[in-house]
Amino acid sequence: MVEMDAGGRPEPSPPSGQCSSAVTMRINAPVHLVWSVVRRFEEPHIFQPFVRGCTMRGSTSLAVGCVREVDFKSGFPAKSSVERLEILDDKEHVFGVRIIGGDHRLKNYSSVLTAKPEVIDGEPATLVSESFVVDAPEGNTADETRHFVEFLIRCNLRSLAMVSQRLLLAQGDLAEPPAQ
Repeated sequence: MVEMDAGGRPEPSPPSGQCSSAVTMRINAPVHLVWSVVRRFEEPHIFQPFVRGCTMRGSTSLAVGCVREVDFKSGFPAKSSVERLEILDDKEHVFGVRIIGGDHRLKNYSSVLTAKPEVIDGEPATLVSESFVVDAPEGNTADETRHFVEFLIRCNLRSLAMVSQRLLLAQGDLAEPPAQ
């Protein structure tokens, strides 16, 4: 089966020793609200349940190329990760991250998350899709690695849905972003 990217173009297969996949979820909250949570590179713990906290390295301004150090909660199979913001497109709602260091087994990991407006039962909603590519660590198959990363992404997206829906309830029924 040939995978397609968001523009309908064929996705290249990952090189040998790597795996890739995508996880998609519909969230019952408007895209502007979901995006307001996703784009907070400096605060991944808001919706990533395995993250304890985050510290920005160098400049604290949010821009492509900025770097964060993420600390994981105990029980997670890593203590920290160093990550660089690769894509931040507020107009198209595209967010990309690359892992550049840390004490984990996810080497050469990069992911791209997109958020697209949808309507579910007549209400504004968001279709979120996160794709990734990563090396399969020694001692693990590509399938084992893919399943592990998909599990983490599903947990993050379920949490993103809960956080977004709580924000929606707290703000009232805002179908449009607030005027600036």
